[in-house]
Amino acid sequence: MNVALWAGVFVIGGFGSVARFVVDRAVGRWAARPFPFGTLAVNLSGAALLGLVTGLALSHEAALLAGTALIGAYTTFSTWMLETQRLTEERRAWPAVANLVLSVILGVAAAMLGQWIASML
Repeated sequence: MNVALWAGVFVIGGFGSVARFVVDRAVGRWAARPFPFGTLAVNLSGAALLGLVTGLALSHEAALLAGTALIGAYTTFSTWMLETQRLTEERRAWPAVANLVLSVILGVAAAMLGQWIASML
């Protein structure tokens, strides 16, 4: 890999992580509930975006920058797992199960939607 590509991953990944922070906080404030709606919104929109990116005919470098750097930094598996675990610690089993089920089912649907949108372009 060349230096420009690494620099692109660094910079674009930074944008993705800032976008995650902004979206998570905005949705969390709007929902104002103990359920992690912000993380759910980030991961579902990220799944749709990644589906879109994979459905487009991008070069290897462009796919790396968009998929790995931007969307990879935007989405957050570890936060999803930690928030689910915290719900179980708080003895909130139904919200924990809902977080797992909704994230997986809606995440797959969002990725499929993104790929479908890409196929229409």
